[in-house]
Amino acid sequence: MSHARTARRLKEHVAALETMTRFVLATLALASGVYTYLGVRSLLDGDATFVFFAAIVYSVAVSVGIYGFWIYLSRFLPEMRDNGSRATLVAIMAVGSAMIIAMSSWLNAAALAGSAAVEQHLAVTQEGYTADLDQANSNAIGALSLLPDIQRAGERFARLADDERRSGALTGTSGSGSVVQLLAQMAAQMRELEANIQASRETVGTLFENGQMHLATMRGLVSASGPVQPRADAFAHEAVALAGVIAALEQTSIAPSVVRAAADLSVGFIAPVADGASADLAGRQNQIMDTIRASVAAQSDALSAAATEIMKQPKVAERRFVPLSSAEAVILYAGSFLPSWAGAISIDLLPGVLVAMLAVAHAAMRRGEEELSDADRITAADMLRALELHNALNARVESRAATGGELSGEPEPSGAFSVENVTPIAMADRKRNET
Repeated sequence: MSHARTARRLKEHVAALETMTRFVLATLALASGVYTYLGVRSLLDGDATFVFFAAIVYSVAVSVGIYGFWIYLSRFLPEMRDNGSRATLVAIMAVGSAMIIAMSSWLNAAALAGSAAVEQHLAVTQEGYTADLDQANSNAIGALSLLPDIQRAGERFARLADDERRSGALTGTSGSGSVVQLLAQMAAQMRELEANIQASRETVGTLFENGQMHLATMRGLVSASGPVQPRADAFAHEAVALAGVIAALEQTSIAPSVVRAAADLSVGFIAPVADGASADLAGRQNQIMDTIRASVAAQSDALSAAATEIMKQPKVAERRFVPLSSAEAVILYAGSFLPSWAGAISIDLLPGVLVAMLAVAHAAMRRGEEELSDADRITAADMLRALELHNALNARVESRAATGGELSGEPEPSGAFSVENVTPIAMADRKRNET
């Protein structure tokens, strides 16, 4: 009897929850339709009226489709008795769930987290531009690291020229001769190269400050409140301006000029003719100028090598800001919004849990009924109908006996029947025929 009570109670509960089941499915379908509408509206462009009606039509179609899909499954899947049919419907449910995710869940996620995803896209892009600006600035000011070497070389040439002029430290004869002129020439070239690098420092500094201003504006747009789309449009404007600053910094690098200037020191070396009054002094002057030539060549090679290393630094790759809709952004950054995705999918697929619960309940009812005998299957309503039929048959027999219908040989009416003509039907067969 415990199985009978369990099966009966389960049947009563399923019947009592029929309205609730429909209400739950309708509510979930409606919620999914609302968020689908919000997601679709963010994707469509054009006239406001067209966007409104197009989004409404799509969201209504999604709501009706989801509701019908789960209603069909809640009716058919619990009634499947063989494993083949049950597995087929489960496979159909899996395919339908994937289709629901494709047509609705990602739009729900866009409605739930679309603005945050677009803001994250802006933040990631801003970080990329920050790195690009720093790298471009580093490349542009790389030649400044050569400034101490150039200053040191220029000072050395100037000091040697001054020493030669005052005391003849190189040739042994003081005065402004060919050696002094050559040393002064080399010192002047070094000072000219130093001035060029100093001038590039100011240009690079100005460009870097402009880039920092654009970055500050972009950071403000990312963290500001309000609708995200106008902020994204302003962000795109700033991104274009910042890309121009970065390109200008790439072209401002003085390193190529340093390489050419260093090559000119050696290739363009012009030594004056020794102007010594005596052959001995002229010989010493030629010897010192050869030494200066070697020194200039070594300095040229060192500067060229250092500037070449600076030029080998990786160039800043061209970066373009690509605006994204909320739906595109929530897909691109799905890993950062897993809770929103889980909520969006759960709204659409939660009815599957209800269908599974109904399938388990119906399976338990069938198992309970299969273990019952025919007597245990009889309900009070069955007993009352059986008593009514028995009383009707007895009354009919008594009526015919009282009128003597059997003795007078009167033919039985076409609609008459007797107890002897009634074929007994097993209770199990009767229950199966009723269902």
